[in-house]
Amino acid sequence: MQASHSIRNPGKFEAPGALRGALTLLLVVGLVAIIAGYKADPARLWPAVIHNHFYFLSLAVGGLFFAAIQWVTSAMWSAPIRRLAESFTAFIPWLLVSAVLVFFGMKGVYKWTDPSVVQGDIVLEGKQAYLNTTFFIIRNVVAILIWWGFARVMIGNSIKQDETRDPALTARNRVFGPIFLILFAVTFTLTSFDILMSLDPHWFSTMFGVYCFAGLFYSTLALIAILTIYLKRKGALEGIVNDNHLHDLGKFMFAFTVFWAYIGFSQFMLIWYANLPEETGYFIHRLDHGWKAVSVFLLAGKFFAVFFMLLPRGNKRDMRVLYGVGWFMMIAQWIDILWIVQPEFYSGPRVGWLELGVAAGFIGAFGLVIFRFLGRHNIVAIGDPKLEESVLHHHQ
Repeated sequence: MQASHSIRNPGKFEAPGALRGALTLLLVVGLVAIIAGYKADPARLWPAVIHNHFYFLSLAVGGLFFAAIQWVTSAMWSAPIRRLAESFTAFIPWLLVSAVLVFFGMKGVYKWTDPSVVQGDIVLEGKQAYLNTTFFIIRNVVAILIWWGFARVMIGNSIKQDETRDPALTARNRVFGPIFLILFAVTFTLTSFDILMSLDPHWFSTMFGVYCFAGLFYSTLALIAILTIYLKRKGALEGIVNDNHLHDLGKFMFAFTVFWAYIGFSQFMLIWYANLPEETGYFIHRLDHGWKAVSVFLLAGKFFAVFFMLLPRGNKRDMRVLYGVGWFMMIAQWIDILWIVQPEFYSGPRVGWLELGVAAGFIGAFGLVIFRFLGRHNIVAIGDPKLEESVLHHHQ
């Protein structure tokens, strides 16, 4: 069924000047923080850069993952909001910039880059063929280029469909989607191993890639909800997105909150049960000193609080509740990645001017890129063959 012209085209969305100004200010704050941190405390700067690079990498690629599964499954419910997820992919090329920062500071962060540390260490010597600076850079650049290539093709088809209304473009994305999902599984897993797990090159977990994926989709769904509700409050999605669409999105958020907790528990339980010294040290370190409180927060806050807030049907349909829970999930995921990164350097969490400044810069850059995308393209995929079905079905 082709999208009907009776469905109002909300067109493009020009972000308010105050919002653009605030995001620009955050970007400037971030640039100042990076420069000041490099001069004052580079050892503390690079963990903050790695932390935020991976967090926003997950959101950018998460948007493409969300869009891809909608095409692959021929999903109807998500047609009115899919373009918002597509907007996240506009940040993918900018990942090359933040990746350069990671590469520039990696010698002060990753132990395996120091030959004097590797020499005589039987574990690190055995991993040298994989864990070396050249191969690390190649893997991460290739991954970003693969994501960027698929984003240009699939999101390009989606945008072109706004004008042509050609259902063949959806069919093409249904072909590209499975290919992307297979490559995504491999590249994102390797990126998770590289950026995060190799901070402790002696530790390993075969579930770590899945754990990072769970966090990626957890935060991606939260950001889609936040952006959907923001635009709905601005009147931009009037007559297109209603409480039923929010309910579907809320169910997805609820499901992946449970999935994240399941994967996190499974990883912890298997390592605890095996009780192998090379594995248990990772969690013992994160249950000591100031990290114990963060670990408790991840269980009580990131899982239980979100679980019970999204459990009632009415909360999934309440814009105020869903909006607030979405922001809480975004913050919880940021803390989760901090919990992965910082224990390799500090005995307790450090969230000072440098960490907040770097995060502000990434927020500013990410926000500006998203709203630039939404200012250049329709905020709803008006040519999607499933759009009319979704809008009419959810308004019944």
